[in-house]
Amino acid sequence: MAATLLVAGGCATHPQPAAAEAPLSAVLQGDAARPAAASGWVRSELYFGVGEESGPAGRAQAERIGEAQWRGFLDREVTPRFPDGLTVFDAYGQWLFRGAKEPNRLGTKVLVILHEDTPQRSADIEAIRLAWKQAT
Repeated sequence: MAATLLVAGGCATHPQPAAAEAPLSAVLQGDAARPAAASGWVRSELYFGVGEESGPAGRAQAERIGEAQWRGFLDREVTPRFPDGLTVFDAYGQWLFRGAKEPNRLGTKVLVILHEDTPQRSADIEAIRLAWKQAT
């Protein structure tokens, strides 16, 4: 019996002193593959209509934005503001105008940026949005 108690006692865990908590910042720490889990960061999604709009005749339709135009916009307006990286993927959107029988559809680029939650980064997102409105 005493031998059993000695063996079981060797398996016990001893509590470790708690590590001092580091001050929170917008710097990624730990698993860089999961930045959304870090505090002080936000995910911004911006949608850019780039395709040829289809829909009922008689309504003004958006003009198609070519791939070269899109890449030029990214290189000129987005990458300088967020040089650490971003994600773009193709999508399409649709909506139904009141009273219309068929929806309008538009090819779209979705821009996803994970960034620090700061006034400067919010201003950068707004500048991209305004630049797109001017360009199109």
